[in-house]
Amino acid sequence: MRTSLLLFSVLFGHTVAVQAQDDPVTEFQYPLAVTATADGIVYVADRTLPGIWKVENGQKSIFFQASKKFRTPLNAVRCLAIDHEGHLLAGDSATRDVYRFDDSGTPQPLTGGWIGIPMAIAVAADGTIYTADLELHRIWKMPAAGSKEPAEFAVINSPRGLTLDDSGTLWVLSTSSKDGQIQKVLPDGKIEPFIADHPFNLPHNLVRMSDGSLLVTDNYEHCVWKVSTEGSPEKFVSGEPLDRPVGLCISGDDFLIADPHIRTIFTLRTNGELSVFMASPAR
Repeated sequence: MRTSLLLFSVLFGHTVAVQAQDDPVTEFQYPLAVTATADGIVYVADRTLPGIWKVENGQKSIFFQASKKFRTPLNAVRCLAIDHEGHLLAGDSATRDVYRFDDSGTPQPLTGGWIGIPMAIAVAADGTIYTADLELHRIWKMPAAGSKEPAEFAVINSPRGLTLDDSGTLWVLSTSSKDGQIQKVLPDGKIEPFIADHPFNLPHNLVRMSDGSLLVTDNYEHCVWKVSTEGSPEKFVSGEPLDRPVGLCISGDDFLIADPHIRTIFTLRTNGELSVFMASPAR
C-alpha cells in the first residue's frame, strides 16, 4: 500500500524531514479480467493497479505497470486475450485501443485510438481480432497486424463478452440488447438471436465449453450461469465463495474467474467444483 508519511530523524541536533518511498504493490488491487496461455501462464488485468499481473508456477508478479495518468497506455485496462501466436492482447478504454505485447513486453497499439470502450477480445485461428465496444455498440474486426480503421462487423447494443466457436461463429454477450442477451454473428456478419430474452442481471463474460454449452459470469447474481446448447440458462455455481464474478477464461480443461471485489481468481472445473487459484488478503 502506498504511503505519504513523513519520517523524521534528528541528526546532530537538526531535524531532517525525509519523504518515505512508495511501498511496492504486491497484491491484487481490482482484478477485472483474466486469460491463460496454452502452457499455463496466467495474466490478470488489474484496473486499479493499474496494469497487468503475470502468474507463473504459483507466483504472481507485475507484468506491466501502467501510469496512473489518464489517457496513457493501459491506465484503464479492461480485457485480455491471447492471440494466435501466443502474444498477450489487452483492451484499454483510457486510450481507446487494443494493444499487443511484443517479445520485450512492450504494448504496441493496434488501432491508434479507434475503439471506444473495449470490453472483450476474441481471436480467430488465423489471427483475426474481434473487439466488443461498449461505448459505440459495435463489434470491430481487424487483421492480426491491427488496423487504423477496423471494420464494423456487427451492431449489437451493450456488448460485453465474446467467444468464437470452431465454425468461426462469434457469440456475443450483451447486457441490454433488445434482441436478447446472447446472439450469434455468423462469419458473413448475419446476426441470429440465441437467447432472445434477458435472464441475466449484470452479465460480463462468456466462454464456450467443449460440449457447446456456454458459461456466463453475472456480477449482480453472484453466480456463473451455464447455458445449454438449446439456450436454456441455469445457475452453475452461485453464492459464496463467489462474490461478484466478472472475468472469465478457459485454462486447459478448467476455467478461471476474476472476482474483483474480493481480489480473488478462482478455478472452476467442469463438474462445478470451485477452488481458489490465487487471492489477495481482504482489505
